[in-house]
Amino acid sequence: MAGSNTETERGLRWPELRVDDWNDTRETLHMWLQLVGKIKLACEPMINHWWQVPLYVSARGLSTGSIPYHDEVFDMEFDFHEHRLLIRRSDGGRREIALIPRTVADFYHETMAALDELGIRLTVSRTPNEVVRALPFDTDTEHASYEPEKAWLFWRQLLGAHRVFSDFRSSFIGKVSPVHLFWGAMDLAVTRFSGRAAPRHPGGAPNCGDWVMVEGYSHELSSCGFWPGGGAEGAFYSYAYPEPPGFDRYPVGPAGAYYEQGEFLLPYEEVRTASSPDRLLTEFLRTTYEAAAECGGWDRRELEDDPKRRAAPR
Repeated sequence: MAGSNTETERGLRWPELRVDDWNDTRETLHMWLQLVGKIKLACEPMINHWWQVPLYVSARGLSTGSIPYHDEVFDMEFDFHEHRLLIRRSDGGRREIALIPRTVADFYHETMAALDELGIRLTVSRTPNEVVRALPFDTDTEHASYEPEKAWLFWRQLLGAHRVFSDFRSSFIGKVSPVHLFWGAMDLAVTRFSGRAAPRHPGGAPNCGDWVMVEGYSHELSSCGFWPGGGAEGAFYSYAYPEPPGFDRYPVGPAGAYYEQGEFLLPYEEVRTASSPDRLLTEFLRTTYEAAAECGGWDRRELEDDPKRRAAPR
């Protein structure tokens, strides 16, 4: 029985979810996430690298966090336990949108109507970003799938990645992003910065202005993340901008990691099936960051520290 419990716990911490098994649900959910992200974008003051727009992993799913609106705040949360989008105002107002098989157009109209009923009236861009076929939200009847168990498994994947990313983030005392989900590509990421300005980014992301990427990549960085749409079960990635000479040849771990088209990749299933998934993923994050920092000449003595030492009484 103990072995069974251990196996069940492991499956919850690092669940199996094949990319091909939830393509339709993932594409629909991606558009729903983009709409909510654009609602947040319409209200938030600009923060460097667009850090005001991502979503955050929560105890129930994915949340916007507090969004300012006039003299109040509101938040929006995808609840993957009860499969609903919650909209809550600080004055007590509340609405719920069911997460069920429905078109993006239907989800858009019901969400915007719920905001209007709460007195939250916004102008939101209806065009998705960073996707090749950018169907406007209000007319998209192509994406209409939602399998609750697949969305829940995706959230469990994010929980595992968030836990390891947060621990990895803690040892960097330079400029570092939160662990957050960018709804453009639907990837969970955390980014470290050297402190130096970077060459102007060339842009080129589909249906996304080049100026967006110019701001996002204004300074030298090492970024890692999890993307659920690549490989057999998704993939962890790590890249540097600008990529320093020798980065692609730097010895990184674990053995399943490889370099391809400007980034190091580690298949999700390599982590999921490892004897110690957290340790294996941490090795990937640590060594790929070292590739960026060592090849790029970062001042690591000034940028890194042991969080346990900093927390200890002096």
